[in-house]
Amino acid sequence: MAEQEEPQITAPDTPVPGPSQTGRAVALARLLHHECARLLQLYKEKETFFSDHTPDAGRIVSLSPDTEEPSTEQQVQLLHSALRQCLGLIHCVILKEEEEWGEMEGDYETMRMNVRLRLEHLLCSTKGLVETESMILEVTPDHQCNEETDGAGGVFGLKMWTYRVLLELVHWADHAAQTLHVLYAEREGTEDV
Repeated sequence: MAEQEEPQITAPDTPVPGPSQTGRAVALARLLHHECARLLQLYKEKETFFSDHTPDAGRIVSLSPDTEEPSTEQQVQLLHSALRQCLGLIHCVILKEEEEWGEMEGDYETMRMNVRLRLEHLLCSTKGLVETESMILEVTPDHQCNEETDGAGGVFGLKMWTYRVLLELVHWADHAAQTLHVLYAEREGTEDV
């Protein structure tokens, strides 16, 4: 009878090679950006009016950092605040759309929920990267969902406001990927993620 080789077992405290916490956050932000872009595309397919239209209004989510250039970690803290506002907005979109049309099932609704969950996960990741004893970061949505949707009433106003929110999500997810990549390069000493 031939001897069988016993599998090598590593000790539980042996570090397993793999991406760092910062590297995982970069990958998560890139995935979120991809999914936000897909969500916007699905919305444009659903609401064909927006396929050739871009709203003129400025950012819904805006941050005003200190007058001096913030460090990369401070930029991630500001980014975290913007992402909390985005999470509040996507919660609000879901609530208002379900109030208007009820719960529906389809690619758009599935992707909308994926984006919400991915955004929550990214908030937890950024919190873990830059939270300190003196800087406690929240991961709850930062939005009350009690304002009028873009000042215009009715269903068209809701659709226009939803479109603007989706554009914000794409913008801030891209900004997250870029900012976290800079943090990764600083911490890991490499550009490759």
